Amino acid sequence: MAAPSYLSAGEARRELGVTAQTLYAYVSRGMIRSEPAPDGSRTRRYHAEDVRRLKDRKAARRDPEQAARGALRWGAPVLDSALTLVTDGRIFYRGHDAVELARSRSVEQVAALLWTGAADVPHGWFGAGVDGSAGEEDVGPLAAMQIELARQEARDPATWDLRPERAARTGARILERLTAVATEGSVDGEAETIPERLQRAWAPRAPEAEPLLRAAMILLADHELNVASFTARCVASAGSTAYAAVSAGLGALQGSGHARNTERVEALFREAGAPEGARTVVRARMRRGEPIPGFGHRLHPSGDPRAVELLRLLREVRPASPALALADALVEAAEALMAERPTVEVALVALSLAFDLPPDAPLVLFALGRTLGLVAHAVEQYRCGEAIRPRARYTGAVPAELGSR
Repeated sequence: MAAPSYLSAGEARRELGVTAQTLYAYVSRGMIRSEPAPDGSRTRRYHAEDVRRLKDRKAARRDPEQAARGALRWGAPVLDSALTLVTDGRIFYRGHDAVELARSRSVEQVAALLWTGAADVPHGWFGAGVDGSAGEEDVGPLAAMQIELARQEARDPATWDLRPERAARTGARILERLTAVATEGSVDGEAETIPERLQRAWAPRAPEAEPLLRAAMILLADHELNVASFTARCVASAGSTAYAAVSAGLGALQGSGHARNTERVEALFREAGAPEGARTVVRARMRRGEPIPGFGHRLHPSGDPRAVELLRLLREVRPASPALALADALVEAAEALMAERPTVEVALVALSLAFDLPPDAPLVLFALGRTLGLVAHAVEQYRCGEAIRPRARYTGAVPAELGSR
């Protein structure tokens, strides 16, 4: 069951264990947001996210060690970052709504915004093309990207200039190179945007796919301190190159608990087969105690805005697509039976099936889009100039000579 986005005054007080007067004091200090209830009454409702955050802060003061352990698992921020804000069912990149950016900006402009703070793309960053792809046989698509990054790092001595403005320029070369791997070197980069190159390689007879590919990359660019971004930051904090940081992030992305969840969603689509099979599949999985991949996101209890926007675009461009009909049926079944809404992976799989994109396209598209954020986190960490070094709380056997201490 999705967590509520808002709480009544009574629910908020019980959650925090405070009086009404204290709750109102929290509101007046800006610690908890409140707004009029939508039913027109004089009552007010309170943002559940703010209440939970304040509750966690109070718990951290009571038990700092426990709070530190939990921070590395979920919920409490462990680093300052000016890149991405996830709040109230929306995602913002440097203060700009990601959905609006997906509607109005290019991938290259959003890359520049994340990497430099301004959406003006410096001359020469993109569009020069690359000298073919180093695609590998018998390895997964993200592993092929990592192999190519290792090769290119050895050929690019400028990558060791870790000044933020130079590292951002390296990021552009990384994104160009990964695009070449994704398209198997079949499309020259000259005078084309990255989504245009993807469309020409993946769906040459469907130019209407380009806006969706562009939107997907932008919407997937960053998602705060997820495991891939945190991994990239750790590597960058050690003074490694942007190539190494992005490669490390890609290693995290291809785990089954991250972007490779797209494969589970693809399997769910295949299992349902057609819209009429959606409810049967969801019900059967629930009965067996199996997860329903692609539904319910802890950061988006009211629904993943990335999925909403991509499905809206797909509905505009391919309203009669069988893939869209199947996605809609799965969404309806999951909401009716589980009260859960779709994540971005559902939209990526629907997009891929609707345009008959190559195998692994959802995973590759996820990785290309997230590369924008991985570079941004590396650049921000270079600017910070500090190594990330959490401490461990030892729980193993105590050496004999220390046992009496």
